[in-house]
Amino acid sequence: MAAHTRPGGRRPDETRQITITYEGLDRVDGSARFGFGPTKSLASVSGPIEVRIAHEHPSQATLDIQVRPLPGIPGTDAKALATTLKSIFAPSLFLSHHPRTLVQVVAQALCGSESGSGTGSAGRGWNASLVASLVNATAAALINAASVPMRGVVCAVAVGKLRSEPEQGGLLLDPEEAELGKLAGSGCFAFLFSSSLPASGSASSGVPQCSLLWTNYTTTAPFDVTELGKARELAKKGAREGWLALKESIGSHSATAVLKTELKGEPSSQSITMEVDDEKVEI
Repeated sequence: MAAHTRPGGRRPDETRQITITYEGLDRVDGSARFGFGPTKSLASVSGPIEVRIAHEHPSQATLDIQVRPLPGIPGTDAKALATTLKSIFAPSLFLSHHPRTLVQVVAQALCGSESGSGTGSAGRGWNASLVASLVNATAAALINAASVPMRGVVCAVAVGKLRSEPEQGGLLLDPEEAELGKLAGSGCFAFLFSSSLPASGSASSGVPQCSLLWTNYTTTAPFDVTELGKARELAKKGAREGWLALKESIGSHSATAVLKTELKGEPSSQSITMEVDDEKVEI
């Protein structure tokens, strides 16, 4: 049986081009756009800000996450996905540092219905790659805001299983829209990267240890623990690439901010302060 040929000639363990842009949206503390190829999402972070008394927690900040599709208004599937994102990010934030406040995240899909935009059911409207881009956009926006202490950085990626190549494993990293009809299963894997995690196995050079926070990987075939383990390892490889892309984007963004400061003719000491602060940020 001929091996599956991926669009663009990608290898089975290769993601699409990762793009990260820090939007600088008004009236928010941080914002970022993240994309796997054309599968893109935008997220913004506001907070800690004042919270309504009904939603106030005396011991920690209230984390509110909203997910919006590209067309229309959020439906049941978008609200369910928002609850999932909250369960992913709550363990990665030190919410107890800002009690009686609100941290609000708004995640927006930037791709059409052919990419999965929340217009269908939770299983169809939000494909695994789009969910991964929403997770990564939220992580990038939190880093950009730098207003909520973080235990680590969350990175996610999708893995799909080909229906036609079960004997070869048939696992694909970051499946794109043209491949969705050929899959017998798929899912998003979200990992927490942190230097505080205990060492387990070999870590990539320059990349901290990571642990799996959440996955919704499912297939139409009977459950196979071995297959799930292989999918997890493949996803870990892709998540590391996402972490490295985030790290590189922060360096580029900081350099751009310093350049803009110098072009405005402001004292160079401000540029030096920004560079020193960046060195203190752990990602």
